[in-house]
Amino acid sequence: MIKISQKLRSQLWWLIISVDYDYSRITIADHDLTDEVLTLWLEDKQDFKNSIDECLQVDIRVRDMARIIKTENLNSYEGTRLHPTKNFAYKTRIEINAPVQWYRDDASIQEQQWTREAILKALLTQLVEAGTASDYAY
Repeated sequence: MIKISQKLRSQLWWLIISVDYDYSRITIADHDLTDEVLTLWLEDKQDFKNSIDECLQVDIRVRDMARIIKTENLNSYEGTRLHPTKNFAYKTRIEINAPVQWYRDDASIQEQQWTREAILKALLTQLVEAGTASDYAY
């Protein structure tokens, strides 16, 4: 779960409403990664902003980013390993590197973009599912 403040939740809903619930119109205008936070600036593809200050800034904790990378299996691949003592092969997921280290050091530019898009998708999915669940709460 990504921690979303009430203010950010309201801003995200406003963005979703402004794109007429067409989530494919929401794009990442820019991004920045520090040791603590991944910052994404979001905007409407059909209403590009003149500066980054006009975009919606979303800060995601690095540990939430790492969890999404691991959940989506972005830092691993399906492979075959040989058991060290019993000499039989088995299929398993082979991790390339720890999630954030993989993103910084091993991922191509395209893989980094896919990762950011997966994080945006997870954020929007969580927001919509939480909003829908609260609508039907008794």
